[in-house]
Amino acid sequence: MKKKELLNNSPQCQTRIVAIKDTMSLLSGKWKVYILGTLMHGGKMRFMDLKREVEGIGTKMLSKELQDLEANLLIKRTVLKTKPISVEYELTAYGQTLEGVITEIMAWGQQYRQTVFHSERED
Repeated sequence: MKKKELLNNSPQCQTRIVAIKDTMSLLSGKWKVYILGTLMHGGKMRFMDLKREVEGIGTKMLSKELQDLEANLLIKRTVLKTKPISVEYELTAYGQTLEGVITEIMAWGQQYRQTVFHSERED
């Protein structure tokens, strides 16, 4: 009997796998989706406002994640001419295209919590 050919050898499947890898790489980590979601709901935010909103993130990590998101064209960084200088962050139009994805992740997370915690009470 011949081994069944793996599905991921098809060109269509390879394209999908690469797209999934790219997306997961871009949004991976503990903070990126959290930061994007905060900017979606908060609009333009200064660095320290973001730091307060994204509970538990350190200054260095927030700075690194913001640089990554900016490099990937998901957020825009604007240096304000204030004294001292402050920086404001906002989603780009391209970053806003993730709203549906992040909303679905949030909805799934809410459903998951309800399922897990509800089933624990039944046991």
